Amino acid sequence: MDSTLTHKETFMGTRVAVIYYSATGNVHALADALAKGAASRGAEVRLRRVPELAPDSAIDANPAWRAHVDATKNEVPEATLEDLEWATAYAFGTPTRFGNVASQLKQFIDLTGGQWQAGVFHNKPATSFTSAMNRHGGQESTLLSLNNVFYHWGCVIVPPGYTDPLLFNAGGNPYGTSWPSGGGETPDEATLEAARYQGRHLADVAGRLVAG
Repeated sequence: MDSTLTHKETFMGTRVAVIYYSATGNVHALADALAKGAASRGAEVRLRRVPELAPDSAIDANPAWRAHVDATKNEVPEATLEDLEWATAYAFGTPTRFGNVASQLKQFIDLTGGQWQAGVFHNKPATSFTSAMNRHGGQESTLLSLNNVFYHWGCVIVPPGYTDPLLFNAGGNPYGTSWPSGGGETPDEATLEAARYQGRHLADVAGRLVAG
């Protein structure tokens, strides 16, 4: 990269799609923080939720789930395959489901065969984030499952690693930001800052790739 490029020029053309599924709002909070981190670097960002698949009877049985669905249905646009073609970098988030990706996000990913065959994802940086009820509730295996998708897509995987001391304040997960919600606690400031950092880190890598 030409060292004479300005910060603005470096990130010109960087487009980040933050695509997630969230039931009760924890992953949404991480997604929003990550999107803001990427935007702070000058990247153009789309924050998108995947469609809800659960029946109303299941959602209504959990007041927090219903409240989050109602709060975001008109606030956050639904993800489309066009968002993937538009973006030059990706961040995917999901709650853990038995140590794996939630079916809502998995269904969206399963629709991407045409883009995969066309090479839409080749060499684009990608990162992942998650939340689970317990500290050892499958966060790392869920992130690794998302990374398996990125391998098949031909992406450049961008984990936070241990690249900044602030990551240790959020639990020190090198695979991606994760939050143990416990008894319904929302992500604390240390974890949100880790998510913002992950967004900045993704945008930094994407900007350098775009600039060549």
